This record gives sequence, C-alpha cells and structure tokens, in this order.
Amino acid sequence: MDNLFRAATDARLNAHAPHSGFKVGAAVLTEDGRIFAGANVECASYPEGWCAETSAIAAMVAAGARHIAEVLVVAESGETITPCGGCRQRIAEFGDSETIIRAAGPEGERARWTLGELLPAAFALKS
Repeated sequence: MDNLFRAATDARLNAHAPHSGFKVGAAVLTEDGRIFAGANVECASYPEGWCAETSAIAAMVAAGARHIAEVLVVAESGETITPCGGCRQRIAEFGDSETIIRAAGPEGERARWTLGELLPAAFALKS
C-alpha cells in the first residue's frame, strides 16, 4: 500500500489540470508486483482528456503487463473519489471482479472496494 500510495501521490503532483485545477493521481499494481502510475491530463477540448487511471493503465500496457491486481486513486477533495464509469470498465479489461480499488486523499486511504462491487455487471467480450 505504501508504494502504491507514494506512486499515485507523486504522479498527482505532475497532473495537467489547468482547466479544473483538480489533480488526480493513480497507481496500478500488477500481479507480478510492478507498479505503474498516471495522472489526469486535461485538454481544452474536454472530452479528449485522460483520467489518472487511464494514464496508469496505458503505462502498464506499454510495459507489457496485462493484469491489474490493485488500483489506488488519490485526489484532494472533501469527498471520496472513485474511478469514473469509463475507468471502471478499463480496469475490468485488465482485472477481474476481485481486483481491489482503493480511494485515498493526501492523508491516506479513505475507502476500498472490489471491482465487482463498483462495477457488478462489467461489459466483457467472450472469445
């Protein structure tokens, strides 16, 4: 948890959020113990930005990893921040119903769920 929290917190500091000012960091832990971090990247054309979770997953995929064991999202907010619906589906693409999702603020973990709790009917293509 400490390494995941540190990676997400460090990534959050580098977020590009000139429009909202709302910086988010995320880190994913793979089944083989590697950690990949990402930050939100806003764009003047709002729908074209990337969530922190998307950035972390992209880094993971670029490194050749394909399975998420755990995700930690950190943001400074009075509310607990969870992955958006699109990110939940992206996590489902590389995780499973038991993948742990942790939400944190700068002070540390605030809540945790399994992906199955946050996205009980994830869309999946059957091969």
